[in-house]
Amino acid sequence: MTTPTNPTIPLSGVHHTARPTWKLAETVHFYRDLLGLPLVHAISARGWGPEDHADFLHFFFDSGNGSTIAFFYYIGTTPPDFAAARDDYRYRATHTAWRVETREQLLDCRAKVEAAGIPITHQIRHETIESIYFNDPNGYMFEVTWQVRPFEKTDRDDAARTLAAAIELEKQRPEFKQIDQVWALKGAELETAFAAEEA
Repeated sequence: MTTPTNPTIPLSGVHHTARPTWKLAETVHFYRDLLGLPLVHAISARGWGPEDHADFLHFFFDSGNGSTIAFFYYIGTTPPDFAAARDDYRYRATHTAWRVETREQLLDCRAKVEAAGIPITHQIRHETIESIYFNDPNGYMFEVTWQVRPFEKTDRDDAARTLAAAIELEKQRPEFKQIDQVWALKGAELETAFAAEEA
């Protein structure tokens, strides 16, 4: 298992997430009026950088503990094909999970979201977190999550072994097709490590 050699950069959590929107009024209504997140800042600017950059609004909603949810509204443009919402797990992979501190708060969030007329798409407990999911007017998935327990040393060790096995298998594309291959390689490496400890 390789140990990182670079120093840790001094992050203090999320300042903001940002995504484009072409539904200005609906987005403001959803986040400010339905979810109750205060609108705290808006930048209005002429295009930045390249000459073809549109004028835009960049606006922020308070999402707690100094973090914000932000959007870009590009004036006079239409959404490109790659920005179209679609029912595809690869599209839904790009999302942010917003933390609550207790399961009671998670269930309270669910009740408030449903009371606002927003359908919950899933409520799932997976390993160390339990989450509710719903979509905003742009088709972006919104996740609210409660961490059931803190990450421990065993989680970190297992994550390192899992990713090391997957990285090794990734070199063998296109033969790398199933998670079972990761489990088998990780298991073989654990067997070797345990045998070395016992020797």
